[in-house]
Amino acid sequence: MSASAYTRARELIDSAHAADPTRTADGRAAELVYADRVEAWVLKLVADAPPILALAARCQHLERWLTPRTTFPEGKVGYLTWRRSLYVKQAERARELLLAAGISDIEADEVRTWVSKTGLKTNPGTQALEDAAVLVFLENEIGDFAAQHTEYPREKFIDILQKTWRKLSSAAQQAALGLDLPPAIAALVREALAG
Repeated sequence: MSASAYTRARELIDSAHAADPTRTADGRAAELVYADRVEAWVLKLVADAPPILALAARCQHLERWLTPRTTFPEGKVGYLTWRRSLYVKQAERARELLLAAGISDIEADEVRTWVSKTGLKTNPGTQALEDAAVLVFLENEIGDFAAQHTEYPREKFIDILQKTWRKLSSAAQQAALGLDLPPAIAALVREALAG
């Protein structure tokens, strides 16, 4: 991939993120902050990560705000259907932007595979994105998630953490153990891992 294609792809991806109406406390588009965090974790976890993997990391939640959770039915089936639809939309949009930037079909298809979560546990690129997304969740989002779901019994949080943990590579599990989590969350993680 040429340097100019990489730069153009990054600009197109970040421009799409910048349209997110949700803003962080510092006024930045929430999707752009998320992309920075996922990319940072991928670069920590994958030694000599190729530039295409860094671009893929930035596409993890590409234009997610265009498909709100509320557009799908409540409940577990609705949630899983929403998530699967996001994987497909984000992956296709990532491929579209990469091709527009001059990235090769082969690399754009590879990113589509990773962002669509195809080959989790067997495809290193897909696994790297999943690891990074989970680490961003644990490091930055789990407290808000818990606050939004106070109706969940403790057992449900434990179950969520256990299922999440199983998705991680061993390297990401080690990274997760090193996170400085709020005490209540750290206790839940310890309980989940002991179960």
